[in-house]
Amino acid sequence: MRFILDGETVVLDEADPTGTLLDHLRYRMARTGTKEGCAEGDCGACTVLVGTLADDRIIWRSVNACILFLPMIHGKALLTVESLAGKDGLNPLQACMAANGSSQCGFCTPGFVMSLYGRSIGACGSSLPVEDVIAGNLCRCTGYGPILAAGEAIGTLERDDTALVAALKALASDETVSGRLGGQQWFLPKSADALAALLAEYPDARLVAGATDVGLWVTKGLRTLETVIFVGDIAELQTIEETDAALTIGAGVRYADAHEAFARLHPDLGELTRRIGGLQVRNAGTVGGNIANGSPIGDGPPAFIALGADLTLRSAAGRRTMALEDYFLDYGKQDRRPGEFVESVTIPRPGPDDVIHIAKLSRRFDSDISAVCGAFRLTVREGMIVAARIAFGGMAATPKRALACEAALTGQPFTQATIERATQALGADYAPLSDVRGSAAYRLESAANLLRRLWHRAQGEAVSVLELDHG
Repeated sequence: MRFILDGETVVLDEADPTGTLLDHLRYRMARTGTKEGCAEGDCGACTVLVGTLADDRIIWRSVNACILFLPMIHGKALLTVESLAGKDGLNPLQACMAANGSSQCGFCTPGFVMSLYGRSIGACGSSLPVEDVIAGNLCRCTGYGPILAAGEAIGTLERDDTALVAALKALASDETVSGRLGGQQWFLPKSADALAALLAEYPDARLVAGATDVGLWVTKGLRTLETVIFVGDIAELQTIEETDAALTIGAGVRYADAHEAFARLHPDLGELTRRIGGLQVRNAGTVGGNIANGSPIGDGPPAFIALGADLTLRSAAGRRTMALEDYFLDYGKQDRRPGEFVESVTIPRPGPDDVIHIAKLSRRFDSDISAVCGAFRLTVREGMIVAARIAFGGMAATPKRALACEAALTGQPFTQATIERATQALGADYAPLSDVRGSAAYRLESAANLLRRLWHRAQGEAVSVLELDHG
């Protein structure tokens, strides 16, 4: 495998399929500026920039090196904190942070520098406010004030990637790349047909898109994955198609790239996307991966289900499409046959009569997993609820519709009394578990309160701190 670091091509005859980029940088290349803080993509101390060729330019992304498997950067460019300083000394951003007192113990500082440097050169997510760009970077010392101030003080930094574009073009190939180390093997296909053929040959292979979940299987669970297929270089899975009727998102579209399209579909969906991990997680994690792994606390699926999404699966034998809620069978079990992969999800556009509310509750506002995620779509005509779709995450073994609650709403007047009666039906839909994120009683009460919030918001009332802040 090959990648480019600081303009030089790095060639590896062997690559561990589940060895992390962080370990390779620190232990094989002595790039110790990149730190391990959490080994789960939560603290941002390991943030690096990965550049992908897009026609005649490079798209830079801040990502967590601690859960990025080494083969995933094949054919790409890489920048670490050591890449920034030039012959004349510190990069302007580094100098600004040093002068501004933005570092104390210094352990987290390289990660902050890389996140803010990405923003300064127009990397993916650079249009976000500074506080959003560094939401995936944690610091225990500075209180963030000096870091935010440095980020605001640094504007655009010029970067000439002309030579790097040429170098990446020289590495580009449409052929599947593969490797083996010991009893493990990996493949990196470049087309959906190649992926389908590989899955037909290796139906038990582990598909990896962004590794934001699978990475923890290795770093925390110490699991060994024998055959891994990396799907991040398949352009056909990274398409976004918007029509008057629907939004179709390829399974390989990263959440950071889907953000604006989701926000156009409905502002609540855009806000939900903004809170899916830090920017580093959204720069790696994909819409299809969030669906395919079937997590009961995945943030995307409840919203997609409530909005009436369909899922398309593909294999060497062809395609099949189903309602998204039918894909989730039980905890850890999905309706995906051997050789199939998630290809796309299609979400109908809300109509003028639809009342929609999507909200996530978590112990920490930024970069945290849902305790409860609720999504509601009520179709109201002439004061009557003619249709209802409600789905929750964190309330059952899978993302699941609230059919009893929907039945209590459908055909009833859109009034506060109707909403209140419908909240009582949630106990028939869910028997949630108690865990570190919330008790069963908390989850049921919160689910009911989210439905009540829909009513109050429909009356024009502010129902969250954000809405209060923005009037």
